[in-house]
Amino acid sequence: MTHSPDGRTPDHEGARYARELSRHLQWLDSFTGAALGVLSAASGIYTYLGVRSLLDDTGAWTTFAALSYSIAVSVGIFVFWSYMLRLLPAVRSAASKLGLFLSMGLGCVAIIAMSSWLNAAALAGAAAVEQHLAHTVQNYQSALERTHANAIAGQSLARDVARVRETFDGLSQQEAGGDLSGIAGRGAVFRLLTQKSDELQGLEEQIAAQDRAVSQAFDQGNAILSRMRALSVEPGAIEGRSVRFAEEAVRLSGIIAELRQLNVAPLVNRAAVDLRDSVVLPDLDATSAEGRTAQQATIASVMGLLADRAETLTLASNEVLALPEAEEIEYTPLSAADAVIRYAGNFVPSWAGAIAIDLLPAVLVFILMVTQSAIRGGLGAHSVEETMTVSELRAALAAARALDIPADPTPVEPEPKPTLRAAE
Repeated sequence: MTHSPDGRTPDHEGARYARELSRHLQWLDSFTGAALGVLSAASGIYTYLGVRSLLDDTGAWTTFAALSYSIAVSVGIFVFWSYMLRLLPAVRSAASKLGLFLSMGLGCVAIIAMSSWLNAAALAGAAAVEQHLAHTVQNYQSALERTHANAIAGQSLARDVARVRETFDGLSQQEAGGDLSGIAGRGAVFRLLTQKSDELQGLEEQIAAQDRAVSQAFDQGNAILSRMRALSVEPGAIEGRSVRFAEEAVRLSGIIAELRQLNVAPLVNRAAVDLRDSVVLPDLDATSAEGRTAQQATIASVMGLLADRAETLTLASNEVLALPEAEEIEYTPLSAADAVIRYAGNFVPSWAGAIAIDLLPAVLVFILMVTQSAIRGGLGAHSVEETMTVSELRAALAAARALDIPADPTPVEPEPKPTLRAAE
C-alpha cells in the first residue's frame, strides 16, 4: 500500500476530505431553508402584484383571492425545491436520478406557468403596455400616411381631367369657326363638344373642392397622433392613460375613414365611363344634306375621341385604385400580463429576473449533487472502524464501559455461605 508524504494512506485522506465537506454542508444547511423561504416569499409578492394587474375589481374578495394565489405559489415553490434539495443529491442509481430530473423539469415548467410570467408582469407590465401604445401609434401613423397618399394621388387626377376638358374646349372653338364640320356657328357638333366639356369642368371643380378637406383631415390626424404619442410616454398610472389613448384612437380611425372617402379615384373612374357611354346626341341642324352628312361624320369622330379620352381617364384612375390600401387598425387594450407576453422580446432582462428568482434553487440542487458525489467518492468502501474519528472512538469506549461487558463470558460459581457451626 502506498503512503502519502505525511505517512497517511490515500484512503484516510479521502475520508478526511469527505468529513470536511460534510461539515461544510451542515453549516450551509443551517440557513438554506431560510434562504429558500425568502426566495419563495419574494416570488409570491411579485406574483400577487401580477395577479392584481389582471383583476379589474378592487374589492376585498379580489384582494383575498390574489393573496391566496400568491401564498399558494410561495408554498408550492418552497415545498418543491425542498424535495429536490433533499432527494435528488441523495439518490445513487441512474434510473432514480433520471426520474427525479424529469420531475424537476416538469416542476420548473409549472413554476414558470403559475408564477414567472406574473412576476414579469409585475416587473415590466407598465413598460410593456407603453410599448403596446407606442406600437399602436406607429401603426396608426402608417395607416394615416398611406391613406393620405392615396387621397393625394386621387387629387392628382384633376390634371388628367383638365387636359381632357381642354381638348374638348379647343375642339368646340374650332367647330365654332367651322374648322371641323365645315359649318361655322353653334351647331350640333358644337353642342356635343360643349356638353362633354361642361361635364369635365364640373368634375374638375368637384376634385378641386376636396383639396382643402383632404388637407384639414390630414392635419387633424397628425394632431391626434401627437396627443397619442404624449399619452404613451407621459408619467402617471398606465390605466388612465390607456383609456384616454383609446378615445383618441377612435377619433383617428374616423379621420382615416374620412380620408379614404375623400379619394376621388372611384369618382373619376365612374365619370370616365359616363363620358363614353352617357352621350346625348343633338339633332343635326344643317340646312343641306351635305351639311348634315358632314355633321354626322364629325360627330362619329367626336365619339371615337370620347372613347379614347375615357380610356385614358379610366387607366389613370385605375392606377390610383390599384395603390395598396392602409390596413384596418383597431386599438385593443392589453393588460400588463398580456403585454409582457406579446412583447416578450423587448423585455428579456425582466423575464430573466422573473424566471431566475423562481429557478435559482435548481443551481443549489446541482451543487449539492456534486458535493454529495465527492463525499461518497472520498469515503469509498470503508468499514465503520476505518472511518471513525477520535471523538467517535472515545464515545464508543465510553458506551462499552457503561455497558460493563466482561472480557471472559464464562460464568463464575458463587461461593457457599458459611454455616453457624463453622463460624463457631
